[in-house]
Amino acid sequence: MSRKAFRIIKPEIRILGVDDGKFTPHTKGNVLIVGVVLRGGSSIDGVIHTFVAIDGMDATEKIAEMIKASRHYRQLRVIMLNGITFGGFNIVDIKKLNSLTNLPIMALTRAKPDLQSIHDALEHVSEAEERWRMVLEAGEINEIICKGAKLYMGLAGIDLADALQVVELTATRGCLPEPLRIAHLVASGITS
Repeated sequence: MSRKAFRIIKPEIRILGVDDGKFTPHTKGNVLIVGVVLRGGSSIDGVIHTFVAIDGMDATEKIAEMIKASRHYRQLRVIMLNGITFGGFNIVDIKKLNSLTNLPIMALTRAKPDLQSIHDALEHVSEAEERWRMVLEAGEINEIICKGAKLYMGLAGIDLADALQVVELTATRGCLPEPLRIAHLVASGITS
């Protein structure tokens, strides 16, 4: 069964918001990744976590493992990522994450990605070409307006119309969807 297309976005759709905790850039070690399961934009059903290497290459697989091991996995319908970089330049391949989880992926950010700056910064980490490929293969960066503010979104396994419905349903307290806002609060609170 494919979960790629929706006809109607139900008000209590289960969405996982994923963000990383605070970390010291350019160091060795791991960073906390937190996933918060929300029902629509209002009710928290659970919190899950994993760790990825700072500036590593394991974010896609570790996040997929976290999702698939969760007791919430079978009820999830969408994954929202706070961008595609975690723990510095540990980049999530959103198409691969979509394939590994069979769930639509929405990577959102408030700041428009500056591809030239990202490309330049990647020159300072290992496997720069592979990381750059993942950035480019994330696809088109869609600019949307939500509650008067701009958001930028990369998509895998979901079309723009459905993604816009999901954002509209979950952005209840501001322009940032609640699954991402709460995942950010939890991850930051634990690691501060």
